[in-house]
Amino acid sequence: MTDYPDLNLGGDFHPPFVTNPRYPDPRIEVLDERFLKYRLFSASVERLFTGLRWAEGPLWVGDGRYLLVSDIPSNRILRWDECSGMVSVFRSPSGYTNGNARDRQGRLLSCEHGGRRVTRTEYDGSITVLADHYQGMRLNSPNDIICRRDGSVWFTDPPFGILGHWEGDLAKSELPHAVYRLAPSGELQQVLSDLAGPNGLAFSPDESVIYIVESRSTPHRRIWAYDLSDQGQLSGKRLLIDALGAGAIDGIAVDTDGNLWCGWGSDGRLGVEPEGLDGVRVFASDGKAIAHIHLPERCANVCFGGIKRNRLFMAASHSVYALYTNALGAD
Repeated sequence: MTDYPDLNLGGDFHPPFVTNPRYPDPRIEVLDERFLKYRLFSASVERLFTGLRWAEGPLWVGDGRYLLVSDIPSNRILRWDECSGMVSVFRSPSGYTNGNARDRQGRLLSCEHGGRRVTRTEYDGSITVLADHYQGMRLNSPNDIICRRDGSVWFTDPPFGILGHWEGDLAKSELPHAVYRLAPSGELQQVLSDLAGPNGLAFSPDESVIYIVESRSTPHRRIWAYDLSDQGQLSGKRLLIDALGAGAIDGIAVDTDGNLWCGWGSDGRLGVEPEGLDGVRVFASDGKAIAHIHLPERCANVCFGGIKRNRLFMAASHSVYALYTNALGAD
């Protein structure tokens, strides 16, 4: 794998990574036989590039065959081209962008910590602010974002980007940690505010359920499931996944069979990363862990992409990894 020295940021830290010569790749740990149908025997974990400060918000742009990845502290979005394998700067400064998505018209939606806002990039490259206030108060730091087929935009708003000067600017919260729905009409709705650090979110394949990561719950990190009406109302809150002290959950993606692919790592409270937690943990729709993809770095967020939407892209701390699978991304 190529390390792309042009992306080095003045440091010498590059987590050791060597493409495994054996098939099946032992980095892909099967925890339940249900995962065997998704494992490609002759596919291994690859590192696409490294040199980021904190990789987040991966987004596959299929019509351009490229991947966008936010490097939040570096205040930029990078672009990896599938055809050439080259990496370039897509946007700098980026407003300390974290999560990215595309709307139903293919326009880029971004969660900007710096401006404490959600923006849309128009076809001509101009920026439209979709949300930055709620009931006259500033948002905290929009984090992750998804778009429903009805055109509504959903995003989480924890305070992570205003806790210091690393991923944004130090500021006081004016609103509780919350999840918002931006209706097709443009109305901003606060749909819940009872989760500590709402983070990654995703829809089930038929969009009848929304999954939301609670990344600051104690003592364990959790994923909650809610039934979702056609009008965007939530009901039937239930605990789907409890990390049970075995890791911290960040961004998530769902495949067409309803499995959840979760960015995973230590919760960091002890300052030591326990062995075996870094990577991606895969859960069946019933909440049972069925696989773990081991990486040498904590993984923040994931998405599916590639020509057939069967390639998992993993934004993991300083690097971006990929793995071909027999699963297909649902979004």
